[in-house]
Amino acid sequence: MKVVNLEHAVLDDCVEDAQRERVVITRDGKPVALIIGIEGLDEEQLQLSRSDKFWKFIAERRKQETISRAVLEQQINNSG
Repeated sequence: MKVVNLEHAVLDDCVEDAQRERVVITRDGKPVALIIGIEGLDEEQLQLSRSDKFWKFIAERRKQETISRAVLEQQINNSG
């Protein structure tokens, strides 16, 4: 994580750095902003990343029993 004082922050540089690591902007030594790079993400990914409903679904799904790919493929082949 990179820390930059607001008085010395250059927005373009902070945005570029944020693509590799989080950038914390400080004022008088205290954090006031966080810049997180999102280059390469589409709008759907951005919306889902902030969706409580989506993360609740993911948490519930992770509690469910899983099967291996081999078992899944076997089930698919047997049903056809």
